Amino acid sequence: MDLFDKIKAKHGPLKDYAASSEGYYMFPNLEGEIGPRMQFNGKEVIMWSINDYLGLGNDPEVRKRDAESAKKWGLAYPMGARMMSGQTHKHEQFEKEIAQFQEKEAAYLLNYGYLGVFSIIQSLVDRHDVIVYDYESHACIVDGVSLHLGKRFVFDHNDMESLKKQLKRATKVINKTGGSILVISEGVFGMRGDQGKLKEIVALKKEYDFRIFVDDAHGFGTLGPQGQGATFEQGIQDEIDIYFATFAKSFASIGAYVTSTKEVILHLKYSMRSQIFAKSLPMPMVEGALYKLQLLRESTQHKDKLWKIARALQSGLIKLGYDIGVTNSAVTPVYIKGSVEDALKIIKEMREKYGIFTSGVVYPVIPKGMLILRIIPTAAHTMKEVEETIEVFKKMKPFIAALTK
Repeated sequence: MDLFDKIKAKHGPLKDYAASSEGYYMFPNLEGEIGPRMQFNGKEVIMWSINDYLGLGNDPEVRKRDAESAKKWGLAYPMGARMMSGQTHKHEQFEKEIAQFQEKEAAYLLNYGYLGVFSIIQSLVDRHDVIVYDYESHACIVDGVSLHLGKRFVFDHNDMESLKKQLKRATKVINKTGGSILVISEGVFGMRGDQGKLKEIVALKKEYDFRIFVDDAHGFGTLGPQGQGATFEQGIQDEIDIYFATFAKSFASIGAYVTSTKEVILHLKYSMRSQIFAKSLPMPMVEGALYKLQLLRESTQHKDKLWKIARALQSGLIKLGYDIGVTNSAVTPVYIKGSVEDALKIIKEMREKYGIFTSGVVYPVIPKGMLILRIIPTAAHTMKEVEETIEVFKKMKPFIAALTK
């Protein structure tokens, strides 16, 4: 069969929705400046679907510095991969400062978060090793694990008994292969909003021999005393072997970093194919990251504002009887029983009638028969927008009840 003919006949579960959903539910066109109110489908909506946790995406001083840096350097500099011609003192400066901020020996600045996680996993393990990872891990982890040539075992989400069962299996394997065990979890899981049970996981090191890699994309900037992340929030940063975070959320930018021991970071610098064979992070993003890191060190005002908004939003939803699960982060999922078709109707009603933009999460991302309205509060939101949104959810209750009965 011709490759293109096969593609025509092959439809993934998300692609099946393309004809009816693209441009509205999927790939929606959002217009206007990044903020709590944007334009969608020709009208203003209150925006709850952008991971700009600290509200820095449209911060005047951030934008000013971004513009000055872009004018000075352009978007090409430095040209080339870090190893060949893309290294600068600014890249090194950020690595030094973020390592200190994360209380680790060393750090490595990455060009992209998704590719960073993917490549870190590839670089850490070989065919003799075993990976044990959380069932609800982000796609970048799943994709990185999928290329692993050795054994890989998945444990039920945040379930320590399940993890112990898989660690026992992994231990039997490495006793034969002479390999090692890498456990992977997240600081905050982006759909449920619950923190990974990192404290419980590292406690298992007393019984099992493994290293732990934490992807803290949603925790960095939002948790911990100064926004250092979920590992600081749980008081176990010194027991985390490899810590990763992205700029795509709290830093409202592009790029990422990984921290660990000097020896591990040296190994990653000379092993990560996504960095060795791809362009270095452009200077405006590097200088922007340095400034945003300075903001975290000097003040908690952005994080404090985020949590004021998040707590008000979450408590308001709970008072109305909505199920927001077990979230203990800013991520606010609203669980509703119903079909994909129900989800589309609810989302459209909220957007068109009430001007509230949330993202809908349906099968195959979550199990059939359930939908999530995923709400992301930010420091840029106001209490007025929270109150307006809670009032809309109040008005939506009869509509949802009639639709999903």
